[in-house]
Amino acid sequence: MTRDAAHLLPSTEPVTLIDPDGHPVPHVGLDMPDPQALVHAYAALIAARRFNDQANALVRQGRLAVYPSSHGQEACQVACVQVLGDDDWLFPTYRDSAAIVARGVDPVQALTLLRGDWHSGYDPLATRVAPQATPLATHLLHAVGVAHAARLRGEPTVAMALCGDGATSEGDFHEALNFAAVFRTPAVFFIQNNEYAISVPLSRQTAAPSLAHKGIGYGVQGERVDGNDVAALLRVLGTAVERARSGAGPQLVEAHTYRVQAHTNADDPGRYRSADEVTPWLSRDPITRLTTYLDDRNLIGAAEKTAFAARAEDLAERMRAGLNAETVADYRDLFTHVYAEPTAQLLEQQAMVADELSREVAR
Repeated sequence: MTRDAAHLLPSTEPVTLIDPDGHPVPHVGLDMPDPQALVHAYAALIAARRFNDQANALVRQGRLAVYPSSHGQEACQVACVQVLGDDDWLFPTYRDSAAIVARGVDPVQALTLLRGDWHSGYDPLATRVAPQATPLATHLLHAVGVAHAARLRGEPTVAMALCGDGATSEGDFHEALNFAAVFRTPAVFFIQNNEYAISVPLSRQTAAPSLAHKGIGYGVQGERVDGNDVAALLRVLGTAVERARSGAGPQLVEAHTYRVQAHTNADDPGRYRSADEVTPWLSRDPITRLTTYLDDRNLIGAAEKTAFAARAEDLAERMRAGLNAETVADYRDLFTHVYAEPTAQLLEQQAMVADELSREVAR
């Protein structure tokens, strides 16, 4: 790591390799990802968009309690996963369900939290995906802890910690960056700056030139990237992961994107932003951008597109089947996983619930 402020500074403008019209943008020092990587990203984008749309439909049907959509941010979701190795860790927020699925987690298990059944429906150790964090920025410290432990063990593990722009206003964000920098942990902090923390615009959260500039105060190198350009994301995030893995210390990447839909299904974005503000971002859609680039260069065919769409529809069908099935609640689950060994008080409470339920049945 270096304390040279000039070295720590992010680029003046977000890095872009494919513009909103699908045209390549030359960038000194960063080549376009190879065609195979871009086609892989295309398939993941199609699946992520279908996942978002189906999850929103399940909310309307009462099968999900809440869903924070990442519609329009899918490039961030798939790129951060694509640059990780099998032994790396992903630390997601509540808006990163599509990233969790892209990592290989079963879609029904990924939505268990948002259904209201469990705190996490998948095994974090088996998937290398931490439980989704609904409180802002608390998981960033956990990511740093995992990265620090890996470094102490001599393991080549990188922790990819996701957060939104709102999380950068939390104390945990600053504590995580400071600890990570001091101990040179192999962590990548990936900020998906979608311009709003629920109803609070970015201008009310920070006066910094960019969120990537926040790394300077901790000695963490920052970079800015177009969050709707999956090619640029693959390169910038891939470089950050490589640097973290090689011992260069933590990295900070800010992706500039936009939350096209409401914060959640319980939100009315019309209260704090106009449709005129949203409209320009629709033409910057990450799927349209990549599709145009691949089509213009004959890098993808109609058969591949059809196959990817069918695969995405299979994903949606699994979501419907799994979430339309009724769950059977067992009161003992309230007590089973509180402690490794249940306390006397916990056993007493469980007995009280069992007694009350038995009397309900007797009636």
